[in-house]
Amino acid sequence: MIQSAQVASKFTLFTHHAKTFPDLVTALRNSMLRAGVFRNEKTAEEQVVQVLNFDIHLVKDFRGRRYIERVTECIPVEEKNEYTYDHRKEKTIEGKLDKFMDNATVYFTKSTNRELYKYVNILEYHDGAYVLTNPISEHNIREMRNNMDDSDVVEFDKFLERNWGIKMKKYEDSEDIPDNGIFEMSNATKTAKRGRKPKKTQ
Repeated sequence: MIQSAQVASKFTLFTHHAKTFPDLVTALRNSMLRAGVFRNEKTAEEQVVQVLNFDIHLVKDFRGRRYIERVTECIPVEEKNEYTYDHRKEKTIEGKLDKFMDNATVYFTKSTNRELYKYVNILEYHDGAYVLTNPISEHNIREMRNNMDDSDVVEFDKFLERNWGIKMKKYEDSEDIPDNGIFEMSNATKTAKRGRKPKKTQ
């Protein structure tokens, strides 16, 4: 499933019985390790989070009623170069050692405690109604718009502005999109309407 989602497919749908989103990532990672596709846990987990865009979590309550409890987006964390070359500016050996230790600390943190993804609930079920919580990430908004026809794009843009205050910038094609993003978000609607804050995991 992971391999087919990485190549030659617009999207991939599958079912799983994990109770939480981290459990889903862990279960898929462990399956890949057991299958012998990967030997390193971090590498296997990286491949999993690259294809898990959205998790639609269904539940069945004690009355036998089935419903969607939440829609969760997975956001891979990009690797950043946080090393410095400040040791070259230091005049003393003590200063150079301090800067070296700073870089060593960053290195070991990345090696042992690297954050691979975070996840946010886009939609949650509360008291018999669905509530929009956190906005969809810019990357997935762009990908969703690229796979819509013109009429759907118009309605989707209205939905984004109405619910999250996201105003889409107008560009003729994707090559004109600057690095600073494809939309603007008004200050009044940056805060989630309701629900949990974005969660980070390691």
